[in-house]
Amino acid sequence: MSPERFMKEYWQKKPLLVRGAIPAFALAKISGGGLNSPISMAELAELSSRKTVESRLVQSKPWSLNHGPFKPKTLPKLSDPDWTLLVQGVNGHHPAAKTVMSWFRFIPEARLDDLMISIAGPGGGVGPHLDSYDVFLIQMAGHRNWRISTQTDLSLKEGLPLKILKNFKPTNDWVLEPGDMLYLPPNVAHDGIAVDAGCQTWSVGFKVPNYKDLISEILWRTTEALENDPKLNQLYKDPQQRAIQDPALVPQELIDSVYEKLNKIHWSKSDISCTLASILSEPKPQTYFIAPQSLLDLQAFKKAITKQGISLSPLSKILHDQEFYYLNGESVSDDTEDDWVFWKKISINQSLTKAECIQLSKLIEDSQNPWFEAYCSGWLTLNSL
Repeated sequence: MSPERFMKEYWQKKPLLVRGAIPAFALAKISGGGLNSPISMAELAELSSRKTVESRLVQSKPWSLNHGPFKPKTLPKLSDPDWTLLVQGVNGHHPAAKTVMSWFRFIPEARLDDLMISIAGPGGGVGPHLDSYDVFLIQMAGHRNWRISTQTDLSLKEGLPLKILKNFKPTNDWVLEPGDMLYLPPNVAHDGIAVDAGCQTWSVGFKVPNYKDLISEILWRTTEALENDPKLNQLYKDPQQRAIQDPALVPQELIDSVYEKLNKIHWSKSDISCTLASILSEPKPQTYFIAPQSLLDLQAFKKAITKQGISLSPLSKILHDQEFYYLNGESVSDDTEDDWVFWKKISINQSLTKAECIQLSKLIEDSQNPWFEAYCSGWLTLNSL
């Protein structure tokens, strides 16, 4: 199925089960071998021990929820029943997860969020629930029994640490094996239960910004811009004010005057697109960038990128409108066409080659250049030799 057909027929419309979405699993099975998940339980346990990685441990009998970081020795064994470890944002910490995320870049980067890995013992799950966002559920190890429903009864069980549907009535039931994938649009009730030990499901999720947050942010940023508007820095005057009988009543002249000023404030589509690119490229609060241990000076940096090339940090996100590029919420591009070319290339390919960096280095003149500043902040990383 082409991306165009998927977006037209299924995206935010109806579920889709894709058997053998990752053909390598079936090919390995035919050849008599097996294919393991590229990320082991030990690696997931190590990630869950970090303060900079969001992780949760769910026990289902009885229901309990604990937040990481976790000491690896305190986690259940793969053979233990009824538990699930959820590790968020793995695409920022492991190349295999980043590769899987790249498969979904036919959907706007502004909507892509992160990749979460769920690993569980037999019977593990988080209960029947709803997500407010689209999700691709990819089976990477073991088997998981998925049941889904388009029910309208959204009542929840009371007294639980998780939002579990009270009256879940499945209409479809599948067991996914390694390489299978299930797409669910928002608000489709679903319940996934691990069939065997070490069951791994990789969930590619999407951002769902609400209008209130977006508009509030646009208004807040607009107030900053208004500080330099001389017309709005004038003091209110009321030489025509008459004597009144009710001193506590806000004068109509003041209301009319402010109303007139507000109506003269307009947002262009460019104002909105710039703000959205900035907001939606901002890292999550728990994201932590690490600057290079041996920080190069400007000249050494220019020399290094021509020999190695440069890439976006897996934690970075870059978005743009018709005028500017924003990296992790900050405007980075200037108004030169040459600069635009390289930001466009790295936004599409996630990296620049050595040949491209030879050209780029000629544009980097001082340490205030956004390419060098992004490198110093850990937002860009040198490619390995």
